[in-house]
Amino acid sequence: MRLDKMLSECTSESRSAIKKLIRQGRVTVNGVRAASPEQKIDETRDEVAVDGGIVPYKPFIYLILNKPEGYVSATEDKSERTVLELVPDEYKGRQLFPAGRLDKYTTGLMIITNDGRFAHEALSPKSHVKKTYIVGLSEPPTEDDVRAFREGVYIEGGYLTKSAELEITGDYEARVTISEGRYHQIKKMFGARGNRVVKLKRISFGGLKLPDDLSEGEVRELTAEEKERIFC
Repeated sequence: MRLDKMLSECTSESRSAIKKLIRQGRVTVNGVRAASPEQKIDETRDEVAVDGGIVPYKPFIYLILNKPEGYVSATEDKSERTVLELVPDEYKGRQLFPAGRLDKYTTGLMIITNDGRFAHEALSPKSHVKKTYIVGLSEPPTEDDVRAFREGVYIEGGYLTKSAELEITGDYEARVTISEGRYHQIKKMFGARGNRVVKLKRISFGGLKLPDDLSEGEVRELTAEEKERIFC
């Protein structure tokens, strides 16, 4: 791999800024001043440093976000704020995108990555990755709702949802777990039952739970163990 390509993938610097750093002698490869931006390196073995600080090679980034209200799940939008605006500058330029969608008013756990294969596997119905939400409702949920969700609910277009788990957790609150992710699915399921969702927060994605110490709007990298939990 070219040195400038590796640094552009692993830092927030532009390609032109990277070339300038190399020409200024501020980049080393295995302790030796880099010869040129075009210098070939083994990104998995060579030690690259900028101003003495080692730059680890990370081809893929996996971030966890506690999404607040008011942000759309998109890479860009002309009129709305996007979840990528919450990502720290150090990750900018890494071609990140949200893995799945939470609508503007839904909060909670969201994964942001640049690994298309990982996102596909996590979101594919074949993977059966469950998502759990806390739901605030306009009317009290009932035991009939619990049974209906378990059997599947017909929503718009005549689609019968897969079995979902509904647990009544308060007079106007429930915990819902689904194994698919159709557009506005939970809102449509309750709508078909004559109820209205007034608040929605995702608290788990597979075996990964929203960390208690991750405040709304905060982003951090997933640990390797947390990444594996998604498929548990």
